[in-house]
Amino acid sequence: MGVELPVSPRAPLSALDVRIRLICVILFSLVAATLQTPGALGAATAFSLALVAAARVPVKHLLQRLMVVNMFIAFLWFFLPWSMPGEELFRLGPVQVSGAGVGYALEITVRSNILVLAIIAFMSTASATSITRAMGLLRVPDKITYLFFFTYRYIGEISSERTRLVNAMRVRCFVPTTSLHTYRSYACLVGMLLVRSFDRARRVRMAMLLRGFDGRFPCLDAGRISKLDLISLGVLCLILLGVLYADRC
Repeated sequence: MGVELPVSPRAPLSALDVRIRLICVILFSLVAATLQTPGALGAATAFSLALVAAARVPVKHLLQRLMVVNMFIAFLWFFLPWSMPGEELFRLGPVQVSGAGVGYALEITVRSNILVLAIIAFMSTASATSITRAMGLLRVPDKITYLFFFTYRYIGEISSERTRLVNAMRVRCFVPTTSLHTYRSYACLVGMLLVRSFDRARRVRMAMLLRGFDGRFPCLDAGRISKLDLISLGVLCLILLGVLYADRC
């Protein structure tokens, strides 16, 4: 995820090699996904906030990213508190809200925000190209690497194509309502978007083949991992081990 936020290049985390940052994100994600106790989750949250502060991410852009993630998590709060069995916490009419459901929804919310904060902190100044190169140097399977790169590269193209189709519908005086005509029109919109996306993908593939693409992105300069990178990775591992130890005790 190359968020590419307007972060100061003098931020401490910006000096780390992208490969080291990817490894840090993976390790942090694995640890955060296994934490169970509130104390360990709180420590991981504090650490992720410290990483964001070290990355000097603008608060406005950070909140925008968190809002997108929490919009999806908000749906869980509509279902988990009353759909999970457990001791009754309180009752809203005929609906019984269980403490287990609220706790589980809160745990998912905290974990998700921890992971998003860590990813933004480490990858805020990394471009999609640098992340793709780092994934190749770390021997990530080529299909996963290309899937990431092309998804990132062309998600904007698909969004632009959708905007053009929506504008074309508005020019034709389309007004969305809860009618069968509206549902049919949106179905045609999705279908046309899929057709044009497939056509764009075919043209891109042919253009790459004409330029001699053989299934691999060549890396002319692998770069060197400095002592600062290794020290930073070691410090992160020690902190994560401490959090794991606190979680198990």
